[in-house]
Amino acid sequence: MTGTPPLPPVAPAVTAGLVAALSPRLRKRLDAATAKLAGLPRTGEGDTVRVRIDDGTALELHAPTGRITSPDDIRCACLLAPACVHRAAIATAAPVADIAVPAPATTTAPEEPATPQEQPLTPEQLAAARSLWNAAASALEAGIDGAGAVLQAELLGAAHTARLTGLPRPATAAITVVGRLRAARAADPAYRLADLTTALSELLHTTHALTRADPHDTARHDTAALRGTARRTYRPGGSLRLYGLFTEPVLADSGHAGAVTWTADAEGRLYTVPDVMPGGPERAATAVTRTVRLGDTALTHRELSRAGLALSGATVTPDGRLGAGAAVRAVRATGAAWGEAPLDQLWSTPPAAQAARALDALALPEPQRPPGADLLFLDVTVLGALRETGGEVLVADCGGLPLRLIAADDHPSLAHRDNLRLLAAAPGLALRIVGRIIPAAHPRLALLAAGRPPGRDNVLRTPPGSGHTDIGHDRLQRSDLPPSRPLPGATGMAEAAEAPLHILRRRTDQAAAAGRRTLALPGRDGADAHRLRAAGLRTGAALLGELHRAAADRGRDVFGRLLPADADRFARAWLAASLYADSAARTLCAAAWQDADPPQGGL
Repeated sequence: MTGTPPLPPVAPAVTAGLVAALSPRLRKRLDAATAKLAGLPRTGEGDTVRVRIDDGTALELHAPTGRITSPDDIRCACLLAPACVHRAAIATAAPVADIAVPAPATTTAPEEPATPQEQPLTPEQLAAARSLWNAAASALEAGIDGAGAVLQAELLGAAHTARLTGLPRPATAAITVVGRLRAARAADPAYRLADLTTALSELLHTTHALTRADPHDTARHDTAALRGTARRTYRPGGSLRLYGLFTEPVLADSGHAGAVTWTADAEGRLYTVPDVMPGGPERAATAVTRTVRLGDTALTHRELSRAGLALSGATVTPDGRLGAGAAVRAVRATGAAWGEAPLDQLWSTPPAAQAARALDALALPEPQRPPGADLLFLDVTVLGALRETGGEVLVADCGGLPLRLIAADDHPSLAHRDNLRLLAAAPGLALRIVGRIIPAAHPRLALLAAGRPPGRDNVLRTPPGSGHTDIGHDRLQRSDLPPSRPLPGATGMAEAAEAPLHILRRRTDQAAAAGRRTLALPGRDGADAHRLRAAGLRTGAALLGELHRAAADRGRDVFGRLLPADADRFARAWLAASLYADSAARTLCAAAWQDADPPQGGL
């Protein structure tokens, strides 16, 4: 095998079990051992990866199914094995394998009842949800630096138990939190603090709601949605005529990577063809050239995104994923450019209406969101670049509305960041784009694909027959851009004054990054709360005050010694502030998009 093989994903229960078996002395050494082993040379042969510790000692990870599912699959040759720190450390360094609970093999399912059939949580589910809540609260209190391998193992162990008891949604959220904690601690270039905050909020929200859910109050708590779905159920989709839209790379925290190609039918309904498997950045960057696994087709994801597909016997999940069962028949068909029927109808809806639809979908639990509901299809004109705290973003005009476009993924193996930087350097460039909405006090999208708007000059040059560029995969060159045409008023742009709501978001992000103690310092909340109240965000000011009090308040024992802080109270205060910030951001975002000029053609 050439190159350095990636570590195979390790099941959460395996990592949790290996860490739990360590002595207290070895647990203190676990983080240092993990960092050391992650950087050691390794080789691969077949389904075995070997990590050389020293001249006479090596670790072996045996993954016949592509992942580690048993502690016996990790073997160490040191004198202390199997009770050594090396096995737990290498399991912690490896990606997390999201092992689903086996379910009956079927491609059909009965129709869902119109009224949810609520079932109360079993005692086992309630205990699992509480364990997840406690582990998440401990990770939040500790912050990134304090959430080392031991806390991560607690989250993984609780996630495994939750999945076994039938709580796949919070279990998946816990695994996502672990992945983002590891990315932060490893200084992964693709890591974003906002992603960790979102994952923590999802985990705390679902577990808090589950442990306090009233099965008779279906209006407030849909426990079925909070539990989640253990596996995607494919249902008959009949015959479909699809047209390729674009392909985006996937690089997940769970150790999975690949590509997803988006398609649409003649009515504008969206479907996806995924190719996501265990892997890392290299697989995400190259999956676009892999052959689509669907029926008898023999075209790559890149080809499918610019061609068409005719299917019979199709199977589809509720979130629009196409199945690849033995009964599916698929052949290549003629595609359509973005400016041609039927795809052009996706760009005919006014921006404000598209944004409202996307924001309404984001307020739903992820399994209940329509496929592609968070995607927006817009015609814009590039204005230039704007410097923000996290770096430069592309600013474009959308019907008179300034729109900020950011990279969907910052990993250097993918093309997002380089392409965005190149496009920002071409003011006056007319683009037809697809982006994923990001709730903020201003219109904001993660740019996924770009093409040529019909009837415009000064457009992007794309290869013959392609019609668009997949921003994550296709690397643009300067020769693809027309000469710049600086627009009046587009120079000297400066970042707008920060919305007061961002004060609250900054504190929740700060707590997720540095832990409870960072908000326990005196004198941190007075000015911030005043600004929130002055802007009419009185609830936000009250939540910020409680967040600081929960961080700082500590009782004393009979000898006057400080007692540990109340991690449960702090987690509840942080969750309330985070959910309020999300809800307020969606409201402000919807209001900002209302300023967009509905016509799409007169930029």
